[in-house]
Amino acid sequence: MAEVILKNVEKSYPNGFKAVHGIDLEIKDGEFMVFVGPSGCAKSTTLRMVAGLEEITGGEVFIGDKLVNDLPPKDRGIAMVFQNYALYPHMTVYDNMAFGLKMAKVPKGEIDKRVREAADKLEITDLLDRKPKEMSGGQRQRVAVGRAIVRKPDVFLFDEPLSNLDAKLRVSMRVRITQLHKQLKEEGQNATMIYVTHDQVEAMTMGDRICVLNYGKIMQVDTPLNLYNKPSNKFVAGFIGSPAMNIVKAKLIGENDSIYVELSNKDRIKLPKEKADKVQEQVGKDVWFGIRPENIGNKNMELNESEKYISGKINIVEQMGNEEFIYFMIGDTQYTSRIPVEKSTGANFNQNEYFYFDMNKCHIFDIKTEKNITI
Repeated sequence: MAEVILKNVEKSYPNGFKAVHGIDLEIKDGEFMVFVGPSGCAKSTTLRMVAGLEEITGGEVFIGDKLVNDLPPKDRGIAMVFQNYALYPHMTVYDNMAFGLKMAKVPKGEIDKRVREAADKLEITDLLDRKPKEMSGGQRQRVAVGRAIVRKPDVFLFDEPLSNLDAKLRVSMRVRITQLHKQLKEEGQNATMIYVTHDQVEAMTMGDRICVLNYGKIMQVDTPLNLYNKPSNKFVAGFIGSPAMNIVKAKLIGENDSIYVELSNKDRIKLPKEKADKVQEQVGKDVWFGIRPENIGNKNMELNESEKYISGKINIVEQMGNEEFIYFMIGDTQYTSRIPVEKSTGANFNQNEYFYFDMNKCHIFDIKTEKNITI
């Protein structure tokens, strides 16, 4: 068993700063868990506490059935892949991958078998005689991953391993690591992985589940699709998704047995009954109104009976090839719409365009608690 359990884990520094505020999290055996959040949210600090590289000042960390708070990193059954590769420059790829096994006095034949199997999985067999300086960043990162694989750890820890790579390499390495996780599971090996990133695209595409952190607190732990479609609060809604969800201050108005969202320019958009039933107590109050860019259409999109067009003034149109991002103003508030290129009207800077909001996909957040009251 290689589950990882954090119970009320805290991290405080001697100067009194508290970086991690009582995290409770259970990572299942064989799960790919991603820690994601903005810079300074304590995702790397939390990972380093699991690894034993950072002292735990409160709570308990279990790996399998073993309490590891006071164990050194070498005794925790973990292998870590760092952002900067951390390879020995004077050693060949083979020796870099074999070094930890040699220190653990693993028999020479077993070392050779493990190194070559890992190299084959990562398609770096032809690099085994090279030194790090003779390789690209992507190749070096694969060697760092291979060094972790050969140890056959209980848990793999990745600390922003792709952030030094260019965009194309990041995509290929992202796919490679995801494939590796599935391959290890299929072979019956321990494949519990904890992966830290600030890149939400990495988080959404790689994780079985994602733990969204902010200021050392867990905002939500869920599957990628649930985080996207059912964010539990305003922070998660705004952080997950690119372009980001439109989140604006609005007011709920009750009229003729219906509930409307009133925007800053006094335009009103009717809530469907299912959403309206959940926000009854907020009628007459200010709320946060959220809607994703792909749920704002233009006059070339199909309009449902309950929806109406709202006029907006275009600031800028970004052409993305298969779609366009339209940034436009309604009153003094900017919104973003994501339109398939075949539905484009050709409208551009400073022109008025008509938009509709798919209110079946909108979210309403409490103005104070910022909790999602429509899920």
